[in-house]
Amino acid sequence: MSLSPTDLIAFLNQVPPEALLLFQALFCFGAILLMARLFGAAGLYLYIAVAVIGANVEVLKAVQFGFYDHPVAMGTVLFGSTYLATDILTEHFGRAAARRAVFLSFAAYLLFTLLMMLTLGFRPMTPEQAGTDMAWALGMQDHIAALFTPAPALFAAGMTAYLTSQLFDVWVYQRIRGATGDRHLWLRNNGSTMLSSLVDNVMFSVLAWVVFAPEPVGWEALFFTYILGTYGLRVALSLLDTPFMYLSRWALGKHLPSQ
Repeated sequence: MSLSPTDLIAFLNQVPPEALLLFQALFCFGAILLMARLFGAAGLYLYIAVAVIGANVEVLKAVQFGFYDHPVAMGTVLFGSTYLATDILTEHFGRAAARRAVFLSFAAYLLFTLLMMLTLGFRPMTPEQAGTDMAWALGMQDHIAALFTPAPALFAAGMTAYLTSQLFDVWVYQRIRGATGDRHLWLRNNGSTMLSSLVDNVMFSVLAWVVFAPEPVGWEALFFTYILGTYGLRVALSLLDTPFMYLSRWALGKHLPSQ
């Protein structure tokens, strides 16, 4: 008996959200190592671009977790995993490679957004045009619009915060490495990610849900749901990804510049 996507989603809906969140984090970190193992720096560039696009869609959904009183906007794990990828690039390929990944992912999300807006620009079919064979396509315009109509505002907020925080992350990582040399990998990984994540959380939340929002959220929701709620998760993610940072040299293997 085959398992359809609908069946899989129904099954996952029964899994405690905390367990699913942990699985998502481990899946993302494992995927980063796999992409590094298979494709080297190029694999990390690809992962970061896909994660940035996916996180900006995922942020439209909020979930209630048992460990926090307020709903938490999704996208935190997926977006937060990009800091591990850029830290790996900074550690093994240098600051220029990490900055290149940031700008490539920015370009990827911009291109994706423009393509989706162009797709929405095509006039949807009428029931008469669709007939019986294409009836399934009649509601797709609304489904796509529900995901990507907010995109311009979210793009402005997300990319402003993303560029600022990721470039800040690369800078802090290099500064800590300059002070500690090759020692204390855990410190530069966690220190840079925690600081830059706070910058990203504050900038994105204020811009997306207050400045650019048609109906701004209240300050309580802004602080507890979007800033504090997701930042706590980011701190936990930063600690959780530390073993994967140590495994990155093994994962890159023959792709390392020194080999």
